[in-house]
Amino acid sequence: MANKKMGLDEIIKSRRTIHDFISEQVPDISVIKTAIATACWAPNHHLTEPWNFYSLGKETVNSVCELNRTMLMETKGKEAAERKYKRWMGIPGWLVVTCQRSNDELLFQENYAACCCVIQNLMLGLWDKGIGTKWSTGPVTREDQFYDLVWVNKELEKIVGLIWYGYPAEIPQTIRKPLQQVLTELP
Repeated sequence: MANKKMGLDEIIKSRRTIHDFISEQVPDISVIKTAIATACWAPNHHLTEPWNFYSLGKETVNSVCELNRTMLMETKGKEAAERKYKRWMGIPGWLVVTCQRSNDELLFQENYAACCCVIQNLMLGLWDKGIGTKWSTGPVTREDQFYDLVWVNKELEKIVGLIWYGYPAEIPQTIRKPLQQVLTELP
């Protein structure tokens, strides 16, 4: 896939959530940085550019994995916690995307929507380079301790997602509803 140049339609239709990555790191971090820079051209009301990206290093990843393991031990038991811990420790790339908070509820909704757009742009840009992603909003991302681990001030920013990236071990197949089921044409 990485060697074949795809058109936008094909990139959008072929991108999938990747659950399992090969252990190989993306060797050129500039590919990630370029994808982030390009993603930032997402639509955003009044050009607020309300997003921030945090690239997690090994120490932070280890701490997040430990936090998630502790949380899972309490809710799902040791075996499930250890299984997920091992899987998470093998994920090659980690980003956190946040949205600036606002006391203006409408502005915050617009900004949050813009951050979702920036994440989609990022995932499509990486997919075009053969790099798969998974956008996670799991329980760990809502924990105060997670905010502390990733150096995000919860009063100023809301975590929109934890984005894992790397080369896919497999690409899931899926289908979508036919257009007639999702499009209503009004007179």
